[in-house]
This record gives sequence, structure tokens and C-alpha cells, in this order.
Amino acid sequence: MLFFIRNIFSQRNAKKVRIRAPIELDMAFVCLVLALLAFGWIMVSSASMVDAAYEFHNPYFYTIRQGFFAILGVVAIAVALIIPSDNYQKLYKIWLIVAFVLLVAVLIPHIGREVNGSRRWIPLLVINIQVSELVKLCAIMYFSSYLVRFGDVARDTFKGVLKPLIILAVMAVLLLKEPDFGATVVMFACVFGIMFMAGVKLRWFIILIVIGAVAATLLVVFEPYRLARLNGFLDPWADANNSGYQLVQALISYGRGGWFGDGLGSGIQKQFFLPEAHTDFIVSVVAEELGAVGVIILLFVYLTLIYKGMKIARFAYQLERHFQSYIAYGISFWVAFQVVVNVGVNIGVLPTKGLTLPLISYGGSSLLIMCFALGILLRVDFENKVISDEIMPRYKYKKIK
Repeated sequence: MLFFIRNIFSQRNAKKVRIRAPIELDMAFVCLVLALLAFGWIMVSSASMVDAAYEFHNPYFYTIRQGFFAILGVVAIAVALIIPSDNYQKLYKIWLIVAFVLLVAVLIPHIGREVNGSRRWIPLLVINIQVSELVKLCAIMYFSSYLVRFGDVARDTFKGVLKPLIILAVMAVLLLKEPDFGATVVMFACVFGIMFMAGVKLRWFIILIVIGAVAATLLVVFEPYRLARLNGFLDPWADANNSGYQLVQALISYGRGGWFGDGLGSGIQKQFFLPEAHTDFIVSVVAEELGAVGVIILLFVYLTLIYKGMKIARFAYQLERHFQSYIAYGISFWVAFQVVVNVGVNIGVLPTKGLTLPLISYGGSSLLIMCFALGILLRVDFENKVISDEIMPRYKYKKIK
């Protein structure tokens, strides 16, 4: 499907802007995304079979669903490729409305679905939409648009920074009512990252980070379950059967895997020892079965993907496509931050937090929305190339890039 879309883009857009050679998608980027989707399907299958057999009497329950979501993810990328990126800027009010409607709706009984004490999902046909995943994308779109519309005010006055942050704070309060502390931190990290790249003065940025750090600390200290997680993180072996259980089992996975692992499918920790093995702690399964080398290769793939995203954002800024640059930066920060937090939790350098590993962990809504976001990145890259070819001949394109 992606190859078909590429051919359509090459023919139609080449005629439209009269460029000298057909524009192609960044197939290296596409291959990285497809490789992560395929690897995620394999690892979810390996990590979930015992659980699925016990809970659903079908060892392939999660395998089938993850494969279905992966196919839908490819469709989501193709859909994002068709939509001109300017449309997202024109609909900036819609992004804000959608975010608040979802954040309020999920808290209403009989609309939002409660799982393990958290009300984070809205059932929709065959999939449960995790509201926080869509809200992250809405926040990136809205605040990117704000910085384009009021960029000078935001860069020159603290009032210009404070106004959007009030909106962000209200969104954060609603997220914390679910509660979803991890998604709140990711959302702030993405928006702060966009603001930093937009040129907001460093002193204001430092003030905001300090305020955010103090607020996060208070949220942890005054919430018993978060404080228990922090204590479990600081000394997991002190209460290895309770607050430190997940981290202890994850660390055992790394110890068992060594450098090259026990072999795909041969892990033991996923057999009722390691909770959430196919979601939040899937990296630990990778470490046990494929070893430290497997984890390093996986991180290298992510690093390459993030580098390409940042490169797309930088080139869009050079072409004075500021909105496209900001959303590309935001999506890149989103992927990077979730990878860092997820892997950090798995290896014990960050407190336990329920954040999925992009494109790898089991989860329909998180996978679909991330695929759509990466499709937007591809679209921005495609448009960059078309515009650069309008400005100058193809032989000069590599020089400006």
C-alpha cells in the first residue's frame, strides 16, 4: 500500500509543480517503521502466549489482535500521507475541542471504561480508545499552531508563554483525574520541546521546568500509590514481593538474558512472573530472549527514526514552514521521550510508570495514533522535497539539505 501511495504522489505532484524528477517518500524511514511494527508483533506474540492461553483459552489472542492493529497502522500511515499538512493548522480549534471533549467524556460513568482503578479508555466497536494518546497528538497540533500565530509574543513576553500553558494545565488536571500521570508528563515534555525549538527565552523555560518539577514532586508525595512506586524504585529488593515486584522481575530478565539472550520464545519471566510483559515491560522480554545486543539494536533503530524526524523538522524550518517544523519536532520528542521513559523504567533508572514502547508494546489505540503521527512526519518530508524542488533544481537539493 505504501509503495502504491508513493507512486501516486510521484506522478500527481510531479505534474502539479513541474519538477524535474519524481519525488519519492523516504523509504528508509518507511522501512524503519515497518520493521518496528513487525518486530513488535513478533515480541507481543512471544510475550503474551502464556497469559492469553490462561485468560482467553487461546494462546494467539493477543497475536491476532496485534497483527490486526499493525495492518490498521499501515492504513493510518497511508491516510496521513494523503492529507496536506496545512489542513492541521487550519483546524487548530478543532484539535483543542476534541481534546477537551475526550478528556471530559472519559470521566463520565458508562462512557469511560475503568480498568485497574483508572478510567482511561472509551470503548469504540472493536477497539478501546485510550484518550491520553489522542490528546498528546491534539496538544502537539494546537500548540504548534499557537506558536505560529503568536510566535513573536511567545518569544518576547512571558504573558505569551503563560496563556497556552494555562490551557495545558487544565488538560493536565483532567488527565490526572483519570489518573494518567505518565501521559501528563509526556504531553508537557512535547509542548516544552516545541517551545524550546520555537525560540522561547531560556530563562522563562527554566522557570517553567522548575515549576513543573515542583508540581510533579508534590503529585508523587501526596499520592500514596505513586509514593509506593517511588519507594519501590529506590530500593526494589526491600519489598520484592510488593512495591518492588515489577522492577525486580524486570531486572531478573536482564540478568537471565546476558549479552545474547536465551533465544526467541524461550523466556521464562513472561510465564506469570513479569506483570504486563506484553505491554509496559516488553523490553525486559526482549532483553531475556535476545539479550543486551537485541536491546541495543532496537534502541539504534529508534535513534535513527528520531534523528530522521528531527532532520525533517529542521529542513521544514529552513523552508520557513514553521507549523510543519513544530509538529515534526513534537512528534519526534514524543517518540524519544516515551522510548527513554519505557526503557528507563525497565532497567530501573526511572520509577515504574505505565508508558508503552512506541510501535512495539501491545495496544491498539497507542499503535494506531503513533502510526498516524509518523505518517504526518512522512507527509511533511514529502512536502519539503516538493517545495525545495520548486525553489531550486534537484541537483542543488542535497546541498541545502
